[in-house]
Amino acid sequence: MSSRRNFITSGIIGAAGISLLPAINVFAGEHYAPAKSKFRFAIASDGHYAQPGTDGDKFYGDLIKWLNKDHQDNHLDMIIINGDLVHNRPDLLPKVKETYLDKLPVPYYTIPGNHDFADAAVWKNVFGYEDNYVVDKGDIAFVFANTADTKGGYTCPNPAFMKKALEQCKDKKIVFVILHIAPYQWFPEEKGTFTNCPEIIDMLHSYPNVKAAFHGHDHNLDGIRYTGKLPHLFDSHFGGSWGTEYKGYRIVEVDTANKITTYQVNASQSPLINKNQLGG
Repeated sequence: MSSRRNFITSGIIGAAGISLLPAINVFAGEHYAPAKSKFRFAIASDGHYAQPGTDGDKFYGDLIKWLNKDHQDNHLDMIIINGDLVHNRPDLLPKVKETYLDKLPVPYYTIPGNHDFADAAVWKNVFGYEDNYVVDKGDIAFVFANTADTKGGYTCPNPAFMKKALEQCKDKKIVFVILHIAPYQWFPEEKGTFTNCPEIIDMLHSYPNVKAAFHGHDHNLDGIRYTGKLPHLFDSHFGGSWGTEYKGYRIVEVDTANKITTYQVNASQSPLINKNQLGG
């Protein structure tokens, strides 16, 4: 549904301190040469391993290939897989980890999505950490929070955890929040796609160092939306049977002046992003 697609456009979002570059087709000769950054990470979501009628091994094999090449070309400091690693098969999470994710070239972090059917115990058993946690990277911090239950239902992030985590990170220069399902419904027709969590939104807005929230879940979205001045960034999908025609991931770069640049990568090249024909 084109009305729900939010493509990235060129521009500077001054209030958030984030530069948005056009979507980039890095494997088709359209290459972005980043300025010197002190921290650079990739975020991808929605692999949906074992969804019937799809080739999950290809989805994951491609992702590992793409991210290894990106790291080789430009260097990555970390990678995030933002939910729906599997499709209703939590028993396959160890396979996804051992066969694919452990082959990523840098430290990676994960969070459950609504199709992972996983809670804190499942996540800790597979990945060694629970489903709500903080990652400290010097003057940058990441807050990861689960937004689903073990039956695929959507939930708001745990407010007690979020408050404790944001307080823990209040002296950081930059905080990024990782939530598979966005805690805000922008349009009436998206009822049932996102959750409305006013307490969480107000909490995020109350910490000036929270610079962006990152979401997966809706495979059609690969751009930016706002609650107040806070940007919410989506990354399309790298697996599953629906969504944008292409598959890819998002890159985020923080330079030495703490300026943030982000862009979406059309890794599969199918099709070119933002190709339009105007006129008769």
